[in-house]
Amino acid sequence: MQRRKIKNRRDAESCLSAAAVTAQTPTEWARSNGVDGRSLHCWRLAIEGRRAPAPLRLLELITAAPTSSSYTVRCGTFEVDAPRDFDDAVLGRLLRVVASAC
Repeated sequence: MQRRKIKNRRDAESCLSAAAVTAQTPTEWARSNGVDGRSLHCWRLAIEGRRAPAPLRLLELITAAPTSSSYTVRCGTFEVDAPRDFDDAVLGRLLRVVASAC
């Protein structure tokens, strides 16, 4: 069953208030009310001010050689190799994970 995402701050505050008056955790409340728990959790962190925006960091994309069939992304000790035909959406998600760890 696909659970609905939180639409906006008002929606998040309403859901969090509803969860607070029950004996359930916000995660349990979300599950039993068809709400995506991760979405609710992220909104809770944002509302409580726990999630400061990460500073912008640039990553350099390096190809091993012009004839290389893959891209290599290096950030500190992390290195990711992806073939040129790697799915763009998956590569974007992977780079966000690597960037958040740098």
